[in-house]
Order: sequence, then C-alpha cells, then structure tokens
Amino acid sequence: MGSVKDLRHLLPPEYKNREYGTVPPDTTREPFRWVSEISYKNVHRIVARGYDTTELMMAGYGLVDVLFVVFQSRIPTIEEAKMLDYILIMALEDGLSSPAVISRIVAKSNAILTQAAAASVLAFGHTYGAFQDFGNMLNNYLSRAEKEGKTLEEIAEILVKEIPLDKILGVSDLCLKDPAPKRILRRAEDLGVAGKYIKFIKEIAKAAQKVGEKPIDVDMLGAIGATMMDLGFSPEATWGIIAVTRAFAAGAHYIEEVERGGFLKYGQTLTPKELYDGPSEKPVPPIEERNNIAKPAVCRTLEEWKKAITERQKLYGSGWKALASQLEENEEK
Repeated sequence: MGSVKDLRHLLPPEYKNREYGTVPPDTTREPFRWVSEISYKNVHRIVARGYDTTELMMAGYGLVDVLFVVFQSRIPTIEEAKMLDYILIMALEDGLSSPAVISRIVAKSNAILTQAAAASVLAFGHTYGAFQDFGNMLNNYLSRAEKEGKTLEEIAEILVKEIPLDKILGVSDLCLKDPAPKRILRRAEDLGVAGKYIKFIKEIAKAAQKVGEKPIDVDMLGAIGATMMDLGFSPEATWGIIAVTRAFAAGAHYIEEVERGGFLKYGQTLTPKELYDGPSEKPVPPIEERNNIAKPAVCRTLEEWKKAITERQKLYGSGWKALASQLEENEEK
C-alpha cells in the first residue's frame, strides 16, 4: 500500500474549497416537504379538512363536531355529536386510575403540568385501554362473517371460542355493578346511532355468557369501543381521542397534587425496610473471592436450561416471570 503522499494525486484540486454534496439533486421530482390533507394555517386562519375553524365556532359548532371534521372530514349529525359528547364526559374522569396516578407522580418532581398530562397519556396503555386491538378484532371478525356468510350470532360464538375471555373482548365481569356501559349503549340506541358494532358486541356478550363460568357482560371497553366505531371513528382514532380526553382530568390531578402535597427534592423520598422483601442482607465478598462465589448464567444442556429458567422465574423484577406467563399461554393454546 502506498503512503498518504502517494495518494494525493487522487484528491480533487483545492480540496478545502470543494463543493459540498456528492450527489446532484434529483430534478425529476419535487423536493421533500411535509404535506397534509388534515389542515393548514396562515396568519389569517386555521383550516381543517377545508373548514375554517373560527367560522365553525362562530356558526355554533363545538369541540365534538370538530373532532368529526378532523378525523372523518365531515360534520356530524346532531345525534352523533350528542353521543360523542356523552362518551367524552364519561371518559374524562376515572378517579385515581393509572393515568391520574402517573400525573401525580410526575407532578411531585416539579415538572410542568403539560409534562404530567403527557405522561398520563403514555400511561393509557394496552391493558388499560386497548381500543385499537378491540376495534381491529371486531373488524376482522365482521369481515370474516361477510366472507363466510355467517350471521352476527354465529361469528360471535366463533370469536368467543378463539379469543380468551380475559383479553380484549369488551366483555368481562368488571362492570356488573356499574350501569355505565349499559347506559352508553342505551343512549346510542335512543339517539339512533347504534349500528353494526353495537349489535355485534351484544352478540359477543351473549355468546360469552354461554361459555363463561362466572357472570359477565359488556364492559366500558366494549361499550365505548363499539359506539365510537358506530360513530365512524377508527380503532386508532378512538384510542387517541379517549386518552387525550383523560389527560384533561390528569391536569386537574396534577394541580391538586401540587397544592396538597408540594414538590419532592431529588433524593428526598425514602423507602423503609418494611417495604422490602428481597434477599436478606449479606456482607459484600472480597473481590479476590469473586470466582469462588460467582454463578455463570450459561446453560449447556436442556436440563440445565430448564432448571435455570425455573429458578429465574422466582425472581421478581427480572422479566423471567413474564416468560412464565407466556409459556403458560402457549401451553393452553
């Protein structure tokens, strides 16, 4: 290989003054830019799906109307707007549930309110509000019913056999004493906005009640999810709308937490030994004895692997207990 000096003839002249960019711009297509059919804004107005939002407001339309405009590009009927308003009021506050608690925890660290509200939206996770999976489940089985020529009752019975009752079924024992789900469905029927999805979730409940060992009925996931989809919102839009609606209440929880409890300084929080149930305290071994007490993780046989997995699954906070649950589910299938 030649020296650096030998390669100098390969460099272009005036290397320090070279033109930046080695690939000429592609003139056969437009340069990249953000494009959206949702909205645009200038110094005079904001336009969403073709509607001037100020003019919408001045004409008497409200927030729920504009949600239909933004997500569906249409002005809803009065009945649809009333139904969405009903759902959002039901979804806005849920007591000290996960999103509210997360907002309060963030508040203690002297974060600003919007950070706490954003954290509450992030806490609106898969288990807590699985509107996306629930809605896609309904669409998949309705599509299957159409292709196979099955009635809602028939496809609901198939669905219940194929999906465990403790999953995103929209039917459970969570709301047996809570009238809210039934009121949502009844309100949709009274307003004339109940359609295929509400009929389907009712059939799912009937099918589940036949095979379940304990009383079950449509829960809030099922009632809200089915109604929102009968209003024309996608599963993804439903999840986003409900989560952000809950963030309004999370802001109030942030304010209350700050007013009642104040902030915590870094390192101020202490946890007593009474709240610890891990291994008993032990002396730190001298570094020279490390090889005598260290236990390698490598497993060289299936028997070693099985024994190691069994031991690891006893340890909380390791992630191995989650594997145990997954293995149990696979065995059941």
